[in-house]
Amino acid sequence: MSTQSAVIVGVGPVSIEDVVAVARHGAPIELSAESRAEVARSRRIIEELANDPVPHYGISTGFGALATKHIPTDKRRRLQHGLVASHAAGSGDAVEREVVRALMLLRISTLATGRTGIRPETLDAYVAMLNAGITPCVREYGSLGCSGDLAPLAHCALALMGEGEVYDGDGAQVPAAQALAAAGITPVVLEEKEGLALINGTDGMLGMLCLAIHDLRMLLATADVTAAMSVDGLLGTDDVFAADLHRLRPHPGQATSAANLRKLLADSGIRESHRDPSACTRVQDAYSLRCSPQVHGAARDTLAHATAVAERELAAAIDNPVVTLDGRVESNGNFHGAPVAYVLDFLAIAIADVASISERRTDRFLDVARSNGLPPFLADDPGVDSGHMIAQYTAAGIVSELKRLAAPASVDSIPSSAMQEDHVSMGWAAGRKLRRAVDGLQRVLAIELLTAARGIRLRAPLQPSAPIASVLQSLDAGRPGPDRYLAPEIERAYDLITDGGVLAATGIPLD
Repeated sequence: MSTQSAVIVGVGPVSIEDVVAVARHGAPIELSAESRAEVARSRRIIEELANDPVPHYGISTGFGALATKHIPTDKRRRLQHGLVASHAAGSGDAVEREVVRALMLLRISTLATGRTGIRPETLDAYVAMLNAGITPCVREYGSLGCSGDLAPLAHCALALMGEGEVYDGDGAQVPAAQALAAAGITPVVLEEKEGLALINGTDGMLGMLCLAIHDLRMLLATADVTAAMSVDGLLGTDDVFAADLHRLRPHPGQATSAANLRKLLADSGIRESHRDPSACTRVQDAYSLRCSPQVHGAARDTLAHATAVAERELAAAIDNPVVTLDGRVESNGNFHGAPVAYVLDFLAIAIADVASISERRTDRFLDVARSNGLPPFLADDPGVDSGHMIAQYTAAGIVSELKRLAAPASVDSIPSSAMQEDHVSMGWAAGRKLRRAVDGLQRVLAIELLTAARGIRLRAPLQPSAPIASVLQSLDAGRPGPDRYLAPEIERAYDLITDGGVLAATGIPLD
């Protein structure tokens, strides 16, 4: 049972933080009284149209290229069931639980606006399924990111009907009917319009965007920490991070990164050891050190743009057709995922570049010609020992993959539904590769953290700043010495990054 406070759905849009709380930490959700009333009101509109002899799309017609076919009343339950069952056509590995929970929350959020015409009892069942920890088995492939994330959402709707496979609260894969019965939830029999209401949204790609934004806020601050450690360990200068220099180029993200680096390097004994220009022959540092705020800052500004897009999408009510505030039921194109797809791709580009500059800083520690007095590869006995030679290979391999993942999915389109849906966003694919990119960045930063820690320790008796010293103390890895099994040390550094331990260890606020 989650100890998280309940997220109230239906009073304004859910936030990125709400998505993370529900998707990743199991927070329950509750529907507001206002949303219940609006859902009931819009459902009455749908029921009136269902009895109209004039065909209405999604209510008394077929779908997509079959929208011109009128469906008689006695076949409409079959129509809705068949829509969901046929659209639950995903393939490949199961998608991560947190992505599916995010998708479910965001669909519920739209349903709760009253703009979809769903029945209150159907919405209540969906909420109960999410709160019970029942996670439908959604497959990797199936969404083109237009008409919504159809296949992923259809797999969730199928589970709501008591069909297909789900993971229960313990993570065991079981038939949906069994999981619903155990949770005391009656499978839903869909009525007019409900099939479309359950599957027509950008919820999958938006859920992945929200999770990525949350993770990247932490990772970009962590990148400032690893950069500061590299600057210190490589006997770089903090003069280039002065506030007045960055005011000359007023990008907000750059200013934030430079401020973080100043705080992290303040009162470093290593820095003071070579501050005298008569004793330091280097005129300026390499770009990977000197330009860290410019690269990290540009990524921050990209993240700010992506956040603005995500917040606008979180405030949206996406369905087709949609019930307007004045009671009309209108077809529209708001399900097209282009706005979300673009920023998913944009973030993958920024990630690739932040990882690239991190790997270059790592590499400088290992090259005796560029490390300013450190042993080759930080090895204990160079030649006998290889030190961090192959850790850099790992980082380089990941960076190379991140560059491939930065190739945008959203520039592609492939027609579907007999050319009725002739331009699609590929936003789901953009979200899937972004998740892999976020993980890759965490691993590249972990290798820089590990390498910089070893380099700084080799500068003893010189000591780094207090924040960096605290990070070293929290990192049970990256110590000098003879060669040893390195993979577990990389994983420990990775874990310290992903759980926020690096930022917490600095003991200072970083933006």
